[in-house]
Amino acid sequence: MLTAKTCKDTKQLIAVAQNVLAESIPVKYMVPAEMLPPKSQLDVHNFPAQSGLMSPKELQITETSSVDIVKAIANGEWTAEEVTVAFARRAVISHQVTNFATEFLISDALAHARDLDRTFKKTGRVVGPLHGLPISVKEHISMEGRITHGSYIAWIDKISSEDATLVKLLKKAGAVFHVRTNQPQSLMHLDCDNNIYGRTYNPFNRNLTSGGSSGGEGVSIGMKASPMGVGTDSGGSIRQPASCNGVYGFRPTTLRLPHGGTVMPGMGQESIRCVIGPLGQGVDDLELFMKSVLDQSPWDYDPSLVPVPWRSSMPSKNITVGVIWDDGIVRPHPPIQRALRETVAKLKAYGVKKVTFQPYKHDLAWKIISALYFPDGAAAQKDVLAEAGEMLLPLTEWAFGFSHGPLTIAENWHWNVQREKYRTEYHEVMKSKDVDVIICPAYVGVAPEHGTAHYWNYTSVWNLLDHPACVFPFGGVVDPKLDKPEFDYKPRNEQDNCEWKKYCPETFLGAPIGLQVVGKRYHDEEVLAATRVIESALRADNLG
Repeated sequence: MLTAKTCKDTKQLIAVAQNVLAESIPVKYMVPAEMLPPKSQLDVHNFPAQSGLMSPKELQITETSSVDIVKAIANGEWTAEEVTVAFARRAVISHQVTNFATEFLISDALAHARDLDRTFKKTGRVVGPLHGLPISVKEHISMEGRITHGSYIAWIDKISSEDATLVKLLKKAGAVFHVRTNQPQSLMHLDCDNNIYGRTYNPFNRNLTSGGSSGGEGVSIGMKASPMGVGTDSGGSIRQPASCNGVYGFRPTTLRLPHGGTVMPGMGQESIRCVIGPLGQGVDDLELFMKSVLDQSPWDYDPSLVPVPWRSSMPSKNITVGVIWDDGIVRPHPPIQRALRETVAKLKAYGVKKVTFQPYKHDLAWKIISALYFPDGAAAQKDVLAEAGEMLLPLTEWAFGFSHGPLTIAENWHWNVQREKYRTEYHEVMKSKDVDVIICPAYVGVAPEHGTAHYWNYTSVWNLLDHPACVFPFGGVVDPKLDKPEFDYKPRNEQDNCEWKKYCPETFLGAPIGLQVVGKRYHDEEVLAATRVIESALRADNLG
């Protein structure tokens, strides 16, 4: 195989990465070309089950939550190897219809799973809380001996010398890594597309985006190609893909999980920190991930982290939920409005106190965070792109365009001061309303059409504030009868008009609907507990 060291031009570099992917796919798991759904078939989320290539037991395994998988392995009901085979097969089939993977790790995964089974058979004990659990990982999170390019062509010759810190901790907890996943050029899109692998498609409607930047992870979990995944988030990059693909995603507070070993330009920029976090099939999966890592005292591996173990937080109706119906800048599309109305009604019936929460200066939040995303005017990103003469994709160019930079040191300090002032003011507003958590949109709508994800502020505001946030599926999909366009709506500004014109219910057929729960800084546990309460309210009202 051609190696990156011998490459003379961009096409050869791309070929290296594409060959790594192609050669990593076991042919025996692939669906024959003639059996694949036609391109005109938009909804493929259940294709692995419909393909006829998965056994009933493999379907049972892959449709089970992470929490229940590790229980089944610990009880001796399933082996780590058969669980890995099931998810490997489903992942390959899923990739064939969505293009979500950058590299399969199946040979290594099976070898690791067999080692775990031997240990379990010999000792009768699991090696850790994630024993035998397959986990997918976003490509720019380093894995030893593998290319880690972060979607930059110029970096295809970079081979990681060691695992990222979080990967090491997950391995120590017993996790099995079976696939790495796609992300957008520059890692600064809410749309998963790059010049190396191309576009990743939403499995519920392939005319729509899978989200970004952890778009491959969103698809991996959404298609049940993995029970749990690892993404990163600096502006919504875990939460928006989770919403797009009908799954759960959690953005922790910064400095709780180790970020070391991620690959991206501009490392050392600390005004807006990127965080690592989980995607999963339920809140229990997210908590299992957080607890499995934090119980290992990751601050002993990365001293920059706050030494705060995971705390148990019991769900309680005795909370006050603030409701953001609209951020005052861009009005959510009708499906999101419907989800909020129904959720709030069910919370009220369930006995949870809810109050309308007036968003505090979210326009100012965007002004501050857009200045701090690229203090150098995106020079670090542009330099890497220029190394390979890489063409800027439209959303990359658009994202770079909102930069205020390059900033002087004094200007950067000024915006940092504004960030801290805004955080303090927002905290005081939440206290004045006695709000424990906020429920709000995760995006202006459901998964947008390819290349049209332009409005980040329903997620990025919480990155600026550094508040933990969890996205959960409301349930159901866009319904043209229930989610009719607001023909009489008068947009408030150019952004609002742009997003309002994008909405047509028929365009978004089949798209899942997600919402977001946000808490106070370092109250990560309370956010997941509150999400459980909200889900209980939704279920209770459905049953009642």
